[in-house]
Amino acid sequence: MRFNTALLAVTAAGTAVADRPANESICDYYTTALLKENNATNQYTLLTLLVNTAVIGNYTQPNVGVMVPGILNPNGTYNNTKVNLVPYFDGGLASTNDGGNMGVAKNFLDGGGAAPLMKNMPADDTTSNQYKLLTHLYQFFGSLLGCSEVGMTGFAAYAGDASMYEVHKFMVLDPLQMGYFIEQVALSAASFGVATSDIEAVGQALGSLFNYRCAPKTTVIKAQGPQYQSVCTDESCPLADNATCAAQPSMSQPLVANATLADGEGRMPSGSATMSMSGGSTGTATMSGGASGTASGASSPSSTFNAASHAAPGLTGVFAALVAFLAL
Repeated sequence: MRFNTALLAVTAAGTAVADRPANESICDYYTTALLKENNATNQYTLLTLLVNTAVIGNYTQPNVGVMVPGILNPNGTYNNTKVNLVPYFDGGLASTNDGGNMGVAKNFLDGGGAAPLMKNMPADDTTSNQYKLLTHLYQFFGSLLGCSEVGMTGFAAYAGDASMYEVHKFMVLDPLQMGYFIEQVALSAASFGVATSDIEAVGQALGSLFNYRCAPKTTVIKAQGPQYQSVCTDESCPLADNATCAAQPSMSQPLVANATLADGEGRMPSGSATMSMSGGSTGTATMSGGASGTASGASSPSSTFNAASHAAPGLTGVFAALVAFLAL
């Protein structure tokens, strides 16, 4: 089924989309609402549309009128502060965990950049860093949103790195950067007519999972068990309850690998020289790339992740704005 046709149907349905039964996952419900038949292929299509829109901004027409600037917008703002995440993706910063004791530069836009995403594809090949990143994002978010067909033919189960702390630790992201990232996911969902209550649940899920420094191990992907999942690791990030910082040591800010690509976003420690990029273009890890394994250190309590158990710090304004917009 053509997705544009599905969007027209959702737009015409209006508030009917808001009546998701409590016993039906966000993924399953909106797959049916948008694409009519709830199967593995359509669930994967839904996650492709949601993730691609969050990454590059609006590219489907029509939508319900919500503008999505996109994670890869170099002129992003959050809480009236400029945020530019592009250097983490295009090799501007040495921020990817490639298994060593410091970050390296890696290009995650090497599979055609935005062009294939606008065609509802992850990349224009199946071997690039971009392909690995985007397909892992589809799979990870599919599990997070409760897609019942994950692991079936048409929607492979997430098999990327288990610990998001390990993946992202050399990025040293702060609350503004995390807030902007999560805001784009929320806006992407809103642009497809997702109900405000479900947008809040998704935002709270991402915030409670990733936005607290030194958080104890949590199970997100059941097959992978409890893992360290903190992505907000800058010293300005709020400290988690029962913090386990000994097992998740703080890192120095990533070095500039390419001053042109860094575009003024370099977080070089004082006195460090600019690095040259090795092996051609490179970018950074997000929720799926980087080195595998969990942080070493003292053992800690663990839990199973509850998608809507906590409000995400710093996101209250995001959802208030969405509520106001969707009420118009």
